[in-house]
Amino acid sequence: MDFKKYIRDVNDFPKQGVVFKDITPLLLDAQAFEKAANSLYNLVKDKKINKVVGLESRGFFFAPLLATKLNAGFVPIRKPGKLPHEVESVTYDLEYGSDVLEIHKDSISPGDKILLHDDVLATGGTAKAACELIERLGGEIVQCNFLIEIDFLNGRHKIKNFEIASLLHY
Repeated sequence: MDFKKYIRDVNDFPKQGVVFKDITPLLLDAQAFEKAANSLYNLVKDKKINKVVGLESRGFFFAPLLATKLNAGFVPIRKPGKLPHEVESVTYDLEYGSDVLEIHKDSISPGDKILLHDDVLATGGTAKAACELIERLGGEIVQCNFLIEIDFLNGRHKIKNFEIASLLHY
């Protein structure tokens, strides 16, 4: 299936000069959504995974589906103040400032085999910060898995020590 026909470009969002890859049309089409989930699963199905970590917020669309297909638990990484229990946090740089990610301290145990999933790999800052949180808790990242990778932004370079799999490349 040509998933690219379900990805909409939105110019100047969230700021001037950015071309945002909107996955909403993919999510709206039940057949495309299911096939995308199955294709993402096929990128990792032969790996031993016991936790799937999804990044807020668009990583939450596919990560729980992948967790179910892999018979694994789902772990959310969220923005500050969204998780109700004791958290581990990391501050990371963005091209226009900084941000913070949090994970429950008890969500990953040493030796857990982790699939990290997000919708888009762009500059790699968020994925790198998420990997840092996972490793601090003792998780072993088996694969970083993305629906879309924006190749010219070289985000893969920031997480080059991990296996990376992306369904679509732009």
